[in-house]
Amino acid sequence: MLAALVSVVAALALAWMALVAALALARVPLGEAVRIGPDVLRLVRRLAGDRALPRGVRARLWLLAAYLASPIDLVPDFVPVVGYADDAIAVAAALRSVVRRAGPEALARHWPGTPEGLRTVRRLAGLPEWGA
Repeated sequence: MLAALVSVVAALALAWMALVAALALARVPLGEAVRIGPDVLRLVRRLAGDRALPRGVRARLWLLAAYLASPIDLVPDFVPVVGYADDAIAVAAALRSVVRRAGPEALARHWPGTPEGLRTVRRLAGLPEWGA
């Protein structure tokens, strides 16, 4: 029982470090990443439905949507603070992959939220700031 508890604590610590590293590399505060969650879900749905994008891109987005909708996560969502860490990392990785293949124009064309939210998503996707 103690070994299982230690394993869970170690896994949570590792997930937390991964989240901090991913968001630090993207220079995105956690609160900002969580705040744009609903817009990101609409973005994923819109991009996944865009038949002009390559099939592989759309498949990655459908897999991301399935992972986000799934009740099974690497770190359960009910765990305070780190519960959404795996979701934020999965979104950042998928967006980086999609933007590399589809281009930043597709991201901007389908973004449903505010310009500030789009700047955050661009940082998550590893894109430079506009005008940089």
